[in-house]
Amino acid sequence: MGIEEKHITLHVKGMTCANCAAGIQKHLTSKGLNDINVSFASAEASFSLSEKISVEEVISELGNIGYQASQELDTHAQEDDNIEKLFAICLIFTIPLFAHMFLSSDHLLQNPIVQILLCLPVYAIGASHFGKSAWGSLKMGIPNMDVLIMMGTTAAFIYSLVGTSMYWGTAEAHQFLFFETTATIITLVLLGNVLEHRSVKQTTSAIKELSAIQRLTVKMEMADGSLKEVSFQEIQKGDVLIVNSGDKIPTDGEVIFGEGILDESMLTGENEPVQKTLNHSVIGGTILVDGNLKIKATKVGKETVLSQIIELVKKAQNDKPSIQRLGDNVSAIFVPIVLGISLLTFLLAHFGFDISIANSLMRSIAVLVISCPCAMGLATPTAVMVGLGRAAKRGILIKGGNTLEEFAKVKNIVFDKTGTLTTGRFKIEKINCDQGVLSEVKNILFNLELNSSHPIAKSIVDELKNSSEMLFINNIKEHKGKGIEGVWNEHHYLLGSYSIAAELTNDNSHPLYLLKNDVLIASIDIQDEIKENVQKSIQELQENGITSIMLSGDRKEKCERLAKELGISEVYSEQLPNEKLQKIAELNKTTPTAMVGDGINDAPALAKAHVGISLSSGTQIAIQSAQVVLLKGNDLSQVNEALQISKHTLLTIKQNLFWAFSYNIVAIPIAAFGFLHPMLGALFMAFSDVIVIGNSLRLKKKKIF
Repeated sequence: MGIEEKHITLHVKGMTCANCAAGIQKHLTSKGLNDINVSFASAEASFSLSEKISVEEVISELGNIGYQASQELDTHAQEDDNIEKLFAICLIFTIPLFAHMFLSSDHLLQNPIVQILLCLPVYAIGASHFGKSAWGSLKMGIPNMDVLIMMGTTAAFIYSLVGTSMYWGTAEAHQFLFFETTATIITLVLLGNVLEHRSVKQTTSAIKELSAIQRLTVKMEMADGSLKEVSFQEIQKGDVLIVNSGDKIPTDGEVIFGEGILDESMLTGENEPVQKTLNHSVIGGTILVDGNLKIKATKVGKETVLSQIIELVKKAQNDKPSIQRLGDNVSAIFVPIVLGISLLTFLLAHFGFDISIANSLMRSIAVLVISCPCAMGLATPTAVMVGLGRAAKRGILIKGGNTLEEFAKVKNIVFDKTGTLTTGRFKIEKINCDQGVLSEVKNILFNLELNSSHPIAKSIVDELKNSSEMLFINNIKEHKGKGIEGVWNEHHYLLGSYSIAAELTNDNSHPLYLLKNDVLIASIDIQDEIKENVQKSIQELQENGITSIMLSGDRKEKCERLAKELGISEVYSEQLPNEKLQKIAELNKTTPTAMVGDGINDAPALAKAHVGISLSSGTQIAIQSAQVVLLKGNDLSQVNEALQISKHTLLTIKQNLFWAFSYNIVAIPIAAFGFLHPMLGALFMAFSDVIVIGNSLRLKKKKIF
């Protein structure tokens, strides 16, 4: 018998970059774990666990390399608060240290002891905060940005201590006091961490939102006819369950008694209720709007459609590639190169050019000081923070810097139909009747539909309420799935689908028909109400090289008619959640694709897409599965705004990184040849930070659309 494996998800604290996630994945792989997926964005590590190793041992292994892990979801708010407190403390000590460069030589802050006392708390915080991660990354063989941070700050600190001890009490001592460099590096990088943490909002798990739908109790009919309340987990195949108006269908099953109207929008995304009678199938999680049903459970547990959607969302999330930031990608090469240059500088200076050991050592340390990764560390988070802030002011919530980067690469944008391109409300397109009876038809429509809870009826009532009279219609009866009837002024009226008029006309192209005394007097065309600016938004996207695609669970003819009106050339209709997911996967293989949706049925596709975009008016699971949330749910022009903000933010990041790398490429050789005093190196380092931050702030006012 093989060893049974189970899938485990751990919540991991302490990851500061995508390289941390790569290091954890490499470490867990070396321990023999399978199906490993580590996400920096969600701070999670998932893997298949066999009986050979326990969860506790895995948690211990992660602890050994500097990370805290647990199976319980813990809030990151406390961690974020701690970083902000550390930054505030460091800032208090760093300001006077930095200010000493502009004060007279006899000022108290020029005293080496005072500078050491001011620098020590900052260095201790930096060593504690960055040191553990740096050491862990070195043990894993994938050095991260924290290695560079500790290298630069430690070099500057040791340089200052050595210089102070060598020239204590002399005028030359001040030439070797660079404690402000150590403090400035740590403080500015902590600022970058604060910005990064503020930009990445931790959200409730999409899986939890879906699973909550299944946490319900239901009445089960026992063999003796009595009723017993049971939970979803207790339902077995063949159990007979009682469902009343307003209840959720507890599991997939078959109707064995009764009739009712079901809202299946959580599955199909369409608002139009579905009539269910004897032998019809029902799906767990859908809502019985009206009626009473007795169903026999046919699928339970993980077999149900809703459980399968949950698994689809999990798989889609795990399939997402880890995005490696450029700065973290080069750090594995940058660290050994800088160390090599530093060592080579010392050897060549002392043994090749006969320079004293002290001066050779100072040149070597100067290389480390000038190679400080501060600008590199700030290049991404500052641009991300400005980009996210600008988007938020426009009513666009973007969940983290990775989303900005991925969105900028998108070439296809897929739209759901109902609730996304349309409002989900219906309006009368045309009433086909003789002009002489138009007023009567409107009045009858309004008064009959007043007595129906059908979504189409509610939309018609809302549209006609200001132009209709109240009539006293008698003997009103609603026939579920067929229509509604009543008597007014001794005339019998019947309003319903084509089934009520099939013997009177061959034209079945209209959604509603009205009969008066069994004579057809009108047919009514209705359509989904299109949201404002949709056509303009689609056109703007096309002008920017984006292909718009419609992907809907609605009927083919309705989708194609709407697509033609909006100028969308590619349409996929009558798609179930798993089919939507497959289509997104196919599109992703050739071109980065974003998905815009609002329903539970869209959740797997939203998670699978390069970027999932949800409307604030959508379901919670859609919002949680998406990486972008549009707060103005009826204005799809926000899609193009979000795209342009993402593109320009990515451009800004590339500009920042170009400057940061160029600075190091130029400055390191100058320092190695002894032409750059460490103090000037520190100033140039600060200057590089100003350029990076200034370029990021430029994004606030930059015209991008």
